[in-house]
Amino acid sequence: MTFKPARLLLALIAVVSASAFAQNAAVVNGKAIPSSRLDEAVKQVVAQGQGQDSPQLRAAIKEELITREVLMQEAVKQGFDKKPEVKQALDNARQTIVVNQLARDYITKNPVSDAEIKAEYDKAKAANGDKEYHVRHILLGTEDEAKAVIAKLKGGAKFEELAKQSKDTGTANNGGDLDWAPPSQFPPEFAAGFSKLQKGAITDVPVKTQAGFHVIKVDDTRPLTLPALDQVKPQIAEALSQRKLQEYQEQMVKKAKVQ
Repeated sequence: MTFKPARLLLALIAVVSASAFAQNAAVVNGKAIPSSRLDEAVKQVVAQGQGQDSPQLRAAIKEELITREVLMQEAVKQGFDKKPEVKQALDNARQTIVVNQLARDYITKNPVSDAEIKAEYDKAKAANGDKEYHVRHILLGTEDEAKAVIAKLKGGAKFEELAKQSKDTGTANNGGDLDWAPPSQFPPEFAAGFSKLQKGAITDVPVKTQAGFHVIKVDDTRPLTLPALDQVKPQIAEALSQRKLQEYQEQMVKKAKVQ
């Protein structure tokens, strides 16, 4: 079959138009919404666990992009993009996006090694020790108040009842219960106050911390069982990555000339 020149031109225009349409998810008032934007939006939704890539999901996101484009065009038409507060917000958003990309690039180029993860795990394991305690406490404002509570306890008063006067409102109505935890989870001076006590024992003297004066009781002790390395490896890796990123940020700030 031989095309006449006019028909050949129309055919070429149709091919080009079809190709352009394939590159766009939609065209709104002459403004294209690239298919890549739709793909990226779908990717983000899937990555956040909010759905699976499907024709239905793509259709819903496409409608959202179209609505957003319509509203954006109207906002520009009314001059909102020229307002100082909008320009400032856009600049802040742009800065955040660019800085986040820098952070992702740094983490990608400076990955956390298995050796670093193992060392951090061993460090945490050593810091937590091999025992955890179920403790209760009563927090008082002065040393004399704490001594008075200790005297009442020695006289037979119930710890749970006296705990109601604790300044720690989060545990006052729960008998001062701090649940199970290793000493490393508490302030050093607080941990030192109870870590040598036997089951059922109460501190003989008030334990002072930044919060005030504590009377501490050890309800029970048990061997500490930490999760296996494989179970916590992702969390340790993430924490180390964030630590590396923080150190990188601090180095950049130190090098910067700030006036």
